This record gives sequence, structure tokens and C-alpha cells, in this order.
Amino acid sequence: MSLGIEFRQKIPSGATFFKVKETIKKLRLKTVCEEAKCPNRTECYAQGTLTFQILGDLCTRRCGFCAEKTGRPLAVDAAEPQRILETVLGLKLSHVVLTAPARDDLADGGAAQFAAVVKLIKKESPSSTVETLTSDFEGNPSALETVLSSGPDVFNHNIETVRRLTHSVRAKATYDRSLSVLNRAAKFGLSKVKSGLMVGLGETYDELRQTFFDLSARGVRLVTVGQYLQPSKDHLPIQKFYSADEFLAIRKMASPFPFENIFCGPLVRSSYHAKEMFRDITEST
Repeated sequence: MSLGIEFRQKIPSGATFFKVKETIKKLRLKTVCEEAKCPNRTECYAQGTLTFQILGDLCTRRCGFCAEKTGRPLAVDAAEPQRILETVLGLKLSHVVLTAPARDDLADGGAAQFAAVVKLIKKESPSSTVETLTSDFEGNPSALETVLSSGPDVFNHNIETVRRLTHSVRAKATYDRSLSVLNRAAKFGLSKVKSGLMVGLGETYDELRQTFFDLSARGVRLVTVGQYLQPSKDHLPIQKFYSADEFLAIRKMASPFPFENIFCGPLVRSSYHAKEMFRDITEST
């Protein structure tokens, strides 16, 4: 199978890259950049950006595409919000992205911890914008409202793939439940609702077009589309590597829908250049 696209990244260098790495280690923080083996992590660290992973590094689900470790998670760390705030202030982060593994072991799916971090950042670093990338909270509307009420500037929940492939790609999550989560966020009053999906799992162009329709109809206004990369031989195999021209075609396909911004490319991930995606639309309004 020919890749057709360059996936190699530059060797990390520069003071900013090492400052980010040292800060993460010193404050004992997790980043999805490391836990999910994101191919962009060296680039993002060098630019002074990262995505915090709260609530530990063990997921209660086992999705066929994801590199996150699974197992029995530890108790919620009450000191975690303060450590994240220290990092935000120390690195002078203007846009903060928070995510977490699925925590189905918790009654609220970890929503209270999301809210605690958002509120603390909003209070102590009011110039920072905050983006939350959450699970579906098993469809718990109260948990979702807890996160939304904390005041994130962007609410993100990934649809991940097209309807037909959801059962084989995602564990426990359903296509319609994810649409419901996104719709509730939009109806709550958040103007910046975001979602992302992977390609290369066997989807068709017609299925992608239908997914764009479904997302836009639920109030999603920011969309990311990236190439699925198999984390290990135990994960779902790649069915197709999309060319640069094919990614352009996908972006063109999504353009007629009422999205405010679309990031589409082989290395695009849901939090990749999140600040730029958010700033693009806020500065143009």
C-alpha cells in the first residue's frame, strides 16, 4: 500500500519545546499528545501548544482506533486543576484544550473535573480561551450540562467516523448519541460547537457527505477531518490513505454546509491548531 503523503515530522528543537516537556514532567500532567501518540506532538510542543488530558491515562473503553491505554482508572485527583492552571500561566497559553479518556466508572463521567478546570482557568487567566473535548458521558444530560455551564469557549465531541462504521470503530458510543450530545451543546447556547472524524477506515464519499449534513443539522460549526493512522497491529487496519487532492475534495464537499471553519488534511487531529481554528472565526466576526 502506497502512502502518497509525507507523514514524517521535524526533529524537535528550540527552548519552547523543552520548556513544555519539562513543565509537563514537573507538574505530573498528562497530554493527549503523548497518550494518543499524536503525530503532531513535536510540532505543537515547539510552538508552545498542547492538549491537556485530565482524569488520568486509563480509559474505560477499548475503541478499535485509539492508542489510549485501557484499564481500571485511579480516583479523581483534586489537585489536578491547580496544576493545569500553573501550566497555563507558566506557558502563557492563550487557548487551552482539555480532554480526557472515557471515565464510565464515574457517575458523571468526569464532568465535574472538566468544569472545575474550566472555571479555575476562567477565573485566574481570563484572557485564555478554553476548549473542552469530551466523551458522550453515556448520554447523561446532567453531566453534559455540568461541562457546558462551566463556560467553555468551544465544546468539542468527535463523531469519529460515518454511521455504518461506528459499531466497529467505537466502543459503547453510538452515532446518534454523539449527534444528540452535539445538538444539546448547540441548543445550550454555545456558538462554537466542534466535531471531528477520521478517514481511511472504509467510508465512502456519500457517507462522508451524509455525516457533514448530520453534523451541520445539529449545530456543529467547526469540523476537523484527518487520516486514520493505525497505532499498532492490534488496532483496526487502514483501508485507504487519502492523497492531498482527495483531502481537498473532501474539504470542497464540506464547504456548502454552514460550517464556519473546516480543517482537512492527513495530519489534522481534533485539537491540531485548535487555537488557529478558533481565532480564525472570532477575528473575522
